[in-house]
Amino acid sequence: ALDRLKDDFLSTTSHELRSPVANMKMALRMLTLAIAQERCGAAPTPSTTTVKPVERYLHILEAECDREISLINDLLDLQRLEAGEQPLTLEAIALQDWLPPRVTSFQARAQEHQQTLQLVLPLALPLFHAHAETLERILTELLTNACKYTPADGQIVVTAQAQGEAMQFRVSNTSLELSTHDLAHIFDKFYRIPKSDPWQQGGTGLGLALVQKLSEHLGGSLTVESTAGQLHFLVALPLTGEQS
Repeated sequence: ALDRLKDDFLSTTSHELRSPVANMKMALRMLTLAIAQERCGAAPTPSTTTVKPVERYLHILEAECDREISLINDLLDLQRLEAGEQPLTLEAIALQDWLPPRVTSFQARAQEHQQTLQLVLPLALPLFHAHAETLERILTELLTNACKYTPADGQIVVTAQAQGEAMQFRVSNTSLELSTHDLAHIFDKFYRIPKSDPWQQGGTGLGLALVQKLSEHLGGSLTVESTAGQLHFLVALPLTGEQS
């Protein structure tokens, strides 16, 4: 059973790694043809018809290269987390000051997609101990995921509150109600919910799996809930910053 799981993972990983490379090879081939046609024609001018194709192929190369780098980085981070090779140094974080800039950095992206992004914080929060870089990675992945899957005119809401001995972070976004099957597999590596990407942005399929591992690494947990028109991701981390 373990060998079969390993073979399935390697097969899926190979496919995911091969896809951006194939797209880059195609773009390079078309870029070579476009440049050759330009050299055989008249002297280039701003209105040359090959300018737009060249720019398009360069954009494909850049996007697919970034996708490949992101995929490899996510795979390496997951491997290090699963092997316990990422010791953390905890620090005190005043969330009232720390959290707003991280959420605000996504405002432009949300506005570009006609989405509403809101941060809701209580008047006072206790001092929270965690690894700031890891916490930022968790929130960045969840906000990226929310912006990617929220339709135009949808809403994204980020909240933080202390509950007992835990600090809870919730990222909610407008979404179709997900099936029990989708919710059961949403944190699986490379799992993508069919027909749920209104902006056709794609991704590595590792973001939520990575967030789950990062949350566990901080001694906490990540859960998901789907309600009518809303998807909610809840990260619960110990206030004392206990690591797993």
